[in-house]
Amino acid sequence: MVTLKVIFWICLFLVFYTYLGYGILLWVLVRLKRLIKGKPKKAQLPPDEELPEVTLMICAYNEQDIVDIKMENTHQITYPKLHVVWVTDGSNDGTNDYLAKYPDVQVIYSPERRGKTAALNHGLGEVKDELVVMTDANTMLNPESIQEIVRCFMDPQVACVAGEKRVAARHEGQAAAEGEGLYWKYESTLKRWDGELYSAMGAAGELCAIRRSLYEPMPENALLDDFVMSLRMVDKGYKIAYTPNAYAMEYGSADLAEESKRKRRIAAGGLQSIWWLRDMMNPFRQPIVAFQFVSHRVLRWSITPVALFLLIPLNVLLVFLKAGGIYNLLWGMQIIFYAAAFLGYYLEKHGKKNKLLYVPYYFLFMNLNIFRGMSYLKSHKSSGAWEKAKRG
Repeated sequence: MVTLKVIFWICLFLVFYTYLGYGILLWVLVRLKRLIKGKPKKAQLPPDEELPEVTLMICAYNEQDIVDIKMENTHQITYPKLHVVWVTDGSNDGTNDYLAKYPDVQVIYSPERRGKTAALNHGLGEVKDELVVMTDANTMLNPESIQEIVRCFMDPQVACVAGEKRVAARHEGQAAAEGEGLYWKYESTLKRWDGELYSAMGAAGELCAIRRSLYEPMPENALLDDFVMSLRMVDKGYKIAYTPNAYAMEYGSADLAEESKRKRRIAAGGLQSIWWLRDMMNPFRQPIVAFQFVSHRVLRWSITPVALFLLIPLNVLLVFLKAGGIYNLLWGMQIIFYAAAFLGYYLEKHGKKNKLLYVPYYFLFMNLNIFRGMSYLKSHKSSGAWEKAKRG
C-alpha cells in the first residue's frame, strides 16, 4: 500500500505543479526579481530614419479567400520601413493571382506543397532584412505590432520576439473558440512571466520575429516549426522576448472536432520537439532554461497527462483498500470534476453554454488529445504538411 500511496502523491503533485503550481512559483520568482532589480523598463525606439528595415513574411497555402482582408490589415501597420513577402507553398487556388494586384508585395512561390517548415526555410533563404516578422494569413495584427517587436530587439541578447495570440469567437456560445481563448489567456500570462524571469519558452507562429542571421534551416518534417526555431536560439544562449503589445487576432476553431485537429498536431509536435531539444533539459548547461523548459513545456506534453489519468485507478484502489479518509475525499473530488466535465460536454453537444462546466471539459479535451497526438506523430514522421483546421 505504501508504494501505491507514493505513486498516487507523485501523480497528484505532477498534475498540480504542471497546471497551477508552476504558474504560482513563477509569479513569486518574478516578484522577487523585481524587488532586487526593479521592474523592466521599455526600450526607446530610435527616430524613424534610423529604424531597421523589417520584412513581414506570410506563409500561405490556398488562402485566396483571405488575401484581400490580410492585405488590408497589413496596410494598416504603421511601421515606416516594412517589406511584405508572401511565401505560397504549393498554392493552386489562385492565391498568387490575387497577390499580383499588390505591387508592394514580393511573392516567393514553390509549386510543390511540402509544409510550412519547408516554406519557412525557402522564404528565409530569400529575404534580405535581418529582422523578419512571421505571421499567418488568417491572423490580423494590431497597427503598432512591428514597432513593439522592434523595441524588444533593442536588447542584443534577444534573438526572437513572441507576440501575443488572441482568439475571437464569431458568435456568442462558440465553445471551441471560447475554450481556446481561455487557454491562451492563461498561456499568455505564463509567457509574460517566463520572459520577465529569463526567456519565454517558445514563440507561436501566429506572430513571431527572429534575427535572420541566427536562423538554422529546420528538418521539413518539423510539426512545430515556430517552437523548435525559437528554442534553438535559446539553446545557443539567446533569449525570446514576449510582448503583449504586439498581438495577432484570429478566430477560434469552428467546433471541437476541428479544434481536435489542432491539438493533435500540437501534441505530436510537442513530443517531437522534446526529443529534438532534449539537451535543453540538462540543468548543468543552462539551469534557468532547463527549469523553465521542463516546467512549462516538457511535463504537459509527456508525463503529466499520464499522471492525470493514473489518478483514477490509483485512487479507486486506495479507497478499496481503506487507505484513509483523505483518499475518500480526493476520490469524491475526482468524481465531481469528471461529472462536471461530462455535463460540460453534454451541454456543448446540445448547443448550450455554461462556462463554469466548460473549463473541466476543455481541460480533459486537451489532455486526451496528447494521447491522440502520439498516434499522429507516428503517422507524420516524414512530412511537416498538415490539414488546416476550419475556423469559426
